[in-house]
Amino acid sequence: MADGDGLVTVFLNSLTPKFYVALTGTSSLISGLIFIFEWWYFHKHGTSFIEQVSVSHLRPLMGGTEGSISEPGSPSSSRESETSRQNLSECKVWRNPLNLFRGAEYRRYTWVTGKEPLTYYDMNLSAQDHQTFFTCDTDFLRPSDTVMQKAWRERNPPARIKAAYQALELNNDCATAYVLLAEEEATTIVDAERLFKQALKAGETIYRRSQQCQHQSPQHEAQLRRDTNVLVYIKRRLAMCARKLGRIREAVKIMRDLMKEFPPLTMLNIHENLLESLLELQAYADVQAVLAKYDDISLPKSAAICYTAALLKTRTVSDKFSPETASRRGLSTAEINAVEAIHRAVEFNPHVPKYLLEMKSLILPPEHILKRGDSEAIAYAFFHLQHWKRIEGALNLLQCTWEGTFRMIPYPLEKGHLFYPYPSCTETADRELLPPFHHVSVYPKKELPFFIHFTAGLCSSTAMIALLTHQFPEIMGVFAKAKEHALLGREHCTRPTYEESWMGVLHIMLKRYSGCCANEDQLEHGLLENFPNLTPLRDHTLPTFSWKATVVH
Repeated sequence: MADGDGLVTVFLNSLTPKFYVALTGTSSLISGLIFIFEWWYFHKHGTSFIEQVSVSHLRPLMGGTEGSISEPGSPSSSRESETSRQNLSECKVWRNPLNLFRGAEYRRYTWVTGKEPLTYYDMNLSAQDHQTFFTCDTDFLRPSDTVMQKAWRERNPPARIKAAYQALELNNDCATAYVLLAEEEATTIVDAERLFKQALKAGETIYRRSQQCQHQSPQHEAQLRRDTNVLVYIKRRLAMCARKLGRIREAVKIMRDLMKEFPPLTMLNIHENLLESLLELQAYADVQAVLAKYDDISLPKSAAICYTAALLKTRTVSDKFSPETASRRGLSTAEINAVEAIHRAVEFNPHVPKYLLEMKSLILPPEHILKRGDSEAIAYAFFHLQHWKRIEGALNLLQCTWEGTFRMIPYPLEKGHLFYPYPSCTETADRELLPPFHHVSVYPKKELPFFIHFTAGLCSSTAMIALLTHQFPEIMGVFAKAKEHALLGREHCTRPTYEESWMGVLHIMLKRYSGCCANEDQLEHGLLENFPNLTPLRDHTLPTFSWKATVVH
């Protein structure tokens, strides 16, 4: 045992300053790489990699989950299930009422930029929607509907288009086949509108036929619901085609007729399409009438509802609003109402102002959105930014007042002001809905994890030690050896005392100063003047210390 300790002591005493430079430099490099990886992982996934690995893998090995296991009927398990159900309801994904056309818009974006604007998760949700809206249990009665049922489940776009043509060969009046071709094969809005008109003609025929047979059996009732969904979808897309081609009044008429003819289908949020078209017409009185019906406490809110209400109130005061004037005389009643409406909208979705004020770049909106999330903010700003720019001073008033919302809700995840607390699951869902090249907006802004601070400090400290060791190898070598001896223990080796360690440092300083001093007295005076801490070392700790002997040595 003693021989082993002696070998360790000999090895440590033989280490040179170059070894310490290499050791600290390598440590700094490794900790720097870990810091860079942690930073990248946090910005991409919103969490620390080291923390995630520790919680997922190390805690179970250390028995950290044993105390958290509860019986199925226990109160803790019921609270957990209730919390999970609440999170699922908070993160419910909605169909984007203003979603673009895949062939005429999304695919053209891919051709130009080489980037995919839609994620697999988003397209998979659309496939589920199509199967819900456009299929039913009686599809096996009609061969064309059977082919289309398989087409909606197909992942490959060319295979879906091929199946649509096969359905048209079996039945030239297959409305859903025209819908698929209009959505995915048409490369222009004009071509899409032409195919939707063919789908409308076939869909109306099938719908009238289903109305006559709806009371014969439950299967016929299900078929009527399916045919109703198809007809409403076709008319709505035709209205959107008319809006994109500049025939806005025609689009407004189609939407109003749809809302009167099929009032139960409010889940499609056709009123949001209507609001956008009316704003384009600058028919603000009609916009207010629509808001009076749908901006109700009993109905679900959206960014389109809240921000359109704020826009209408902002419109009455924005042209004369000035921050300097308002700070001198205070806000008028109309200005207070406008500011409160902006605060209400920002509390509902805090991501929208950055896109309206062009602090963040816009991308194509996804086919599905998460209310109060970044995806909804993108979808709203993509279509409504032009309406805010059209009203003079509206964006200026928004810029001056929107950040004041956060003073009213200092803890948005725990308590809201006008709405429920902000859901904490929006970031995860938005990362699934939005393409990877988009930097997802996060609210409230997350603090940097502990391990990023730790690795940054570790990298900085080791880099500093490496630099000091490279610049002052003798001094750092003395301290390193003193630390090594202290760790080994006095009983196994001859540990240098405090005085001996300082003697080594003093010897190095004397060697550097002796060349520029004429005599011993000048050397002693210069050292004590520049290093006053050496006075007690000379007078008390080392009473027999000789400057001259040290210099000669």
